[in-house]
Amino acid sequence: MNTKRELLRDPVRGKIAGVCAGLSDYFNMELWLVRIIFVTAVLLAGGPLFVVAYIAAWFILDKKPANSPASSYATQHEDPLEVKFKVWQKGEPPRRALQDLKERLGRVDSRLQEMERYVTSTEFTVSREINKL
Repeated sequence: MNTKRELLRDPVRGKIAGVCAGLSDYFNMELWLVRIIFVTAVLLAGGPLFVVAYIAAWFILDKKPANSPASSYATQHEDPLEVKFKVWQKGEPPRRALQDLKERLGRVDSRLQEMERYVTSTEFTVSREINKL
């Protein structure tokens, strides 16, 4: 797995240009928290400075590619489960992650039971004998 992180804007998840969404991905924070921090910084610290920085990031940062490795993996398989350990981190809370894992293991278990039922059936034995001929 590639651990190299890049700061890219994500217009798909973004409201205006995806700069806050890109920062959220880069720092592994919840998107709503990044937006609140930005709006608070604009209102309390230096409005024009942060607005100019946002516009500059809009033009400087590259767009996140639509066919990134993480998204292609998610389309082929189930999306990887990310558990957050702190409130501000991106991911699922542990209780929800446990429920998701339970559901996934339940589906795997039922598929395994179906395969065992087929392999131990007489249909499988007859089919195997026919294939040997």
